[in-house]
This record gives sequence, C-alpha cells and structure tokens, in this order.
Amino acid sequence: MKKTCQMNRNNPAEVDCNHQSNQSTVVVNQPKHRSAAWKKLAAGWMILQTVLLTTPALGQENKNTLSYSQFLQQLEQGQIDKVQLDETTNRAKVTLKGQTADEPAKTVILFNQNQDQNLIPKIRANNAELEIDNSADRTAAVGILLNLFIVFLLLAGLVMIIRRSASASGQAFNFGKSRARFQMEAKTGIQFGDVAGIEEAKEELQEIVTFLKQPEKFTAIGAKIPRGMLLVGPPGTGKTLLAKAIAGEAGVPFFSISGSEFVEMFVGVGASRVRDLFRKAKENAPCLIFIDEIDAVGRQRGAGIGGGNDEREQTLNQLLTEMDGFEGNAGIIVIAATNRPDVLDSALLRPGRFDRQVMVDYPDFEGRLGILEVHARNKKVAPEISLDAIARRTPGFSGADLANLLNEAAILTARRRKDAITMLEINDAIDRVVAGMEGASLVDSKAKRLIAYHEVGHALVATLIPDHDPLEKVTLIPRGQAKGLTWFTPDEEQGLITKNQILAMITSTLGGRAAEEIIFGDSEITTGASNDLEKVTSLARQMVTKFGMSDLGPLALEGQEQPVFLGGDSMKRSEYSKVTEYQIDDQIRSILIHAYEKAKNIIRQNRSTVDRIVDILIEQETITGDEFRQLVAKFSASDSSKLVASS
Repeated sequence: MKKTCQMNRNNPAEVDCNHQSNQSTVVVNQPKHRSAAWKKLAAGWMILQTVLLTTPALGQENKNTLSYSQFLQQLEQGQIDKVQLDETTNRAKVTLKGQTADEPAKTVILFNQNQDQNLIPKIRANNAELEIDNSADRTAAVGILLNLFIVFLLLAGLVMIIRRSASASGQAFNFGKSRARFQMEAKTGIQFGDVAGIEEAKEELQEIVTFLKQPEKFTAIGAKIPRGMLLVGPPGTGKTLLAKAIAGEAGVPFFSISGSEFVEMFVGVGASRVRDLFRKAKENAPCLIFIDEIDAVGRQRGAGIGGGNDEREQTLNQLLTEMDGFEGNAGIIVIAATNRPDVLDSALLRPGRFDRQVMVDYPDFEGRLGILEVHARNKKVAPEISLDAIARRTPGFSGADLANLLNEAAILTARRRKDAITMLEINDAIDRVVAGMEGASLVDSKAKRLIAYHEVGHALVATLIPDHDPLEKVTLIPRGQAKGLTWFTPDEEQGLITKNQILAMITSTLGGRAAEEIIFGDSEITTGASNDLEKVTSLARQMVTKFGMSDLGPLALEGQEQPVFLGGDSMKRSEYSKVTEYQIDDQIRSILIHAYEKAKNIIRQNRSTVDRIVDILIEQETITGDEFRQLVAKFSASDSSKLVASS
C-alpha cells in the first residue's frame, strides 16, 4: 500500500497522509502553539462585539418591512411615493402612495450600493421622491466603550489583587505585634460588690486599686506596690472575675491577654509580642496588665523529654526581663491567673515579679451564701426558698457551679411554665449538676429490686455507723451512667479528715456490695460495685502510703508524682523494698476486708429493716435523708420490741 505525506505550509505541525489505495486521509494534530489560544480569544471577542453592536439595530426592526424584491416590484408599478435612503445603515424607508400620515414608513434592507448602482436612477425614473440622509455611525463609539469597560474590569481586578497582597504583607509585618485587648478606661460592668465568697482575695486586690488611685498613701512611708500578683485557685472560683472587678474599680488603662496568645510556631514571635505589650503599657502608665492562664507560657524551662519548647522559653525569658530586668517598669502592675501553680517556673514566682500569690479557693458556707445572693438578684425566686439551705447542700461547689445551679433551676422553671423558682427546681438542678441528666424510670423488675437493695445498703450502713456524713437522699431515678444514687451532705466544712471518718466512708461505700451478697448470695453479686471498689481501694492505699494510718507506722511511702513535662522521671522508681510492697498490699487488704465484714454485719442485724425500706423505695423511687432516718428508727424499734416480747 502506497502512502504519501505532505506537510501543511501554513501549519508545520499538521501533516496530511493520503493512502492511494483507498483515498483516505489521516490527519495527525500535534500540540499547537500558545498563540492559537490567544487568536481564538481575540476572535471570540470580535464576534461578541459584532453581536453587541448589531443587536440594537436588529431590535429596531418591526413588522413594517418590505423585501428588496417587493420594493423593486412596487417601484416599477409606480406605487411608491417617497424613498429615504440611509447609506450608513444601508436601509431605506419607503412611503407608499395612498398611505395615511399615521401609518409608519416601510423599511427595506438594501444590497451594497456597489452591487446595485442603478437603484437611484430607477427611483427617479419612476417619479418617486428621493431623500438621502446619513445617520450618525455609533458603531465605533460603542466598540470603544466596550473596550474601555473591559479595560476597567481588568484594572479593578488588578487593584483587588494588589490590595490583598498589601494586606497580607501588612499582616506579616504585624505578626510580632501584641494582641492584647486595650481599654483606656475599662468598663467591665463588674465591681467588687459583684464578687462574693472570696473576701480575703478581695482585700488583697483592693490595695491595688487604692495604690492606683492614691499612690501617695503608700509612697509617703516608703512602701512600694507589688509589681505582680498571681491569682491561684481551682477552675471556676472567680479568678478572671476578680481581674474584671479590679479593672472596673481602678479606672486606669487596662490590657488583657491570654497566655496562649503569645506562643506561635515561629521562634521569637512570642517574645516580640511581650516587648510590644510592655512598650504600650509604659506609654499608658500607670496601668494594669492581666494575663489569663499564664501557665501556657510560664512553665518551667528545660523540662521534659528532649528539652523544652524554644518558642515558649524565649517568650518566658522576655516576660521575666520585662517584669523585673535591667530597665524598670514603674507604674505597670501585672495580674495573672492560673490553676496550675506547680508548673510555673521558679524565676517567675520570685519577689520582684509576682510578689504575691493570692489563693482563690472554693468558698465556704458564708461564701456560698454570698455568691447565691449575687446570682439570685436577677432571677424570680419564690419567697419560700432558703438560700441558706441551698448553701448548706452545696459544699465543694465553686462560684461557677453555683451560678450554673441557679441558671439550671431557672431553665427548669421556664420549661415547667412556672412564674418563680421553687425548691423543687432547686433540688432537681442540684441533682442535674452533680449526677447528670435524669433518665427514664426503671420498670419494676428483678434489676430494679437489686439496685434498690444496693442503694439501701449504702444508706443504711452510713446511717448506723458513727463519724459518717448525714444522708441527703437515696433514689432509684437514673442519672448519667448511674442507675441509682445515694447522696451525703456534711454538717460542717471539713478541712481535715480523721481516720475514723475515712474508715466510715470505706464501710458505707462497701455497703452496696454487702447488701447484694447478704440478700441474693455470693453468686448473684453484680458489677454495680465496680466504681465503689475503685474508690475504697484508693482510699485504703492513701491511708497506708501517704497518711500513715496503718500498722506500718507513720511513713509516707509514696510522694507527689511529678509529670514528665516538668522534669519528672519517665520511669517510676519504687521508694520502698519488695518486702514493704508486700506489707502495703497486706495492709490495704486488711483494711478493706475488715470494713466489708463490718458492713455485712450491719446488713445482717437489720435485715427486716432493709426489706421494708426497699419496698418503700421501689414504690416512691426517692427517699429523703430525714425520711430515711425516721424509717430506720421506726423499724428498728419495732424489731427490738418483737425480740423483747419473744424473750
């Protein structure tokens, strides 16, 4: 088969191959030059212009048109009275004889004048009036406007790109600037009167306000205000609230920032932000700087596996220098807050930097009462509600917990469509905050009866054993992960716990498992006591290894474990011998077995009382502490009278 190929002169990349046998053609297209794309784009734009320019002219046409042949025919027949030629648009307006003045003229699209040169002589030969009027040619103007519009769009897009790039570069230049919120006169809306439950901390911080307002009162006798004050306390106790109160009371420029806002992935950015923060503070001195969660940037340097974090350590070094370095920072008071003072670097805590550490701890009874009064101001509370009773029922609650408690009670009140908060909503809110959301009630079955015996076992042992906190409530209503709950409320604030109190807690906690074994037998005990066993094992181990409350004597065999990131040892070393380890295990086992046997004895001796209270609990699902103690006294007295009668 013979094949001939010929290169195309206009496009060398295109080759025509002809097979003479079947006269077929094969075209092989290679990738074209980029200019072809631009040519296509230009051609498309020209076509678009043409369409845009001709569209108005086409839109002017109407139904009163004549074809060119009809025009010539009527011209030869002498039916045309007047012809108006427009050489610009190559159109003619024709007025027929006998046509009224109201009727519009007919429009005729003409051929090119070069193609029909005899048209004008024909018009004149047929005695028709001829007018030649060239309309303004706006095609060029419209084309220029369209091109200018496209150029304007391109320029606008270019300006937007330049602005974005300038904004990005500006952000890059501002990367090391401080991100602290600045208020020339802080208006937080919070005064010291809005802070309750932490009176000692308030007294410490009121000196800051007094010094800022009346510095001569201290400088007259040579006193210097502390350069820094560290607020230390558990979460939710009011550290940030105190800082807001200081800002609201002082009336001086106030800077607020979080410790995490200093640290970035690039080394040196945090230090730059610290320098910028203190530079602004010096310009507005006297002023306050509040750093929240300072442990994010103030942790110990060089601690942990593989060294420390360079960026955080450089930021901390700059903070140390700014607070008390070669140059002073008179008039700047730094207030910081943290709930992890143990992780802070020692150089940060020394006098001259953070001179004072103000402890903001959980409120006592009077503190809780004051906090409840503050948060109850803007809520509709029923007259029968006693804030004193609520404060007694909420030991260990922080200020945030108490605020959440009243808020939950208000939500429940609105959900139940009541006008004011009652004690029912308060009690339900306490249960919700402590144990979680209420679940569906259990169906009366074997499982419900078993849970009832378990909870009554806790409550009965705690009621009959000395040195235990009073029972608050026992319920079978599920909350959270628990199918049943037993609550205890201490009579007074407990700072120290005695050995008898710890043993009483262990015994009552094992009362649930003891009731299961006594009532249903050893083979029917359940997994419901798993959390109880963890708690009592931990308490017993602390008694032996930390509190010195065992036969091993007053020994602290286990210290406070230090995390690895604070320089602690990743491999926990034993602080006692193997023999001592066996003795510790024996002591823990001895404490737990003794408490378990004591709990089982209490259940055996009050078996009938347990059965009666379980029946009442299954029916009512909830028994209060006072009602439970009355039932125990009633059933125990009846059992004693039966024993006396039988004897």
